[in-house]
Amino acid sequence: MSAELDLSPPEVPEPTLFESLLRYGLFLGAIFQLVCILAVIIPFSKTPEQEEAVEKSDIRGGEQSKKPKGPVPQPRQKPKKESKKKR
Repeated sequence: MSAELDLSPPEVPEPTLFESLLRYGLFLGAIFQLVCILAVIIPFSKTPEQEEAVEKSDIRGGEQSKKPKGPVPQPRQKPKKESKKKR
């Protein structure tokens, strides 16, 4: 009985070019997704120069927002269809 059992590992064929290309592409895709997720989770700190530029633009933007604007066009409303009563 013990002579009949073959415990050697099965032969695995060499991966083709397409299979290896697919494998590395999947690894690169996974790394890219992790980088994107980390970019959302980890806050980006601004340099002091960028903070000053943002504050100056906020001050200028506040002065410009005080100017009166023209009338805002109202969105067109469709007339309601009258439903006929069933008798």
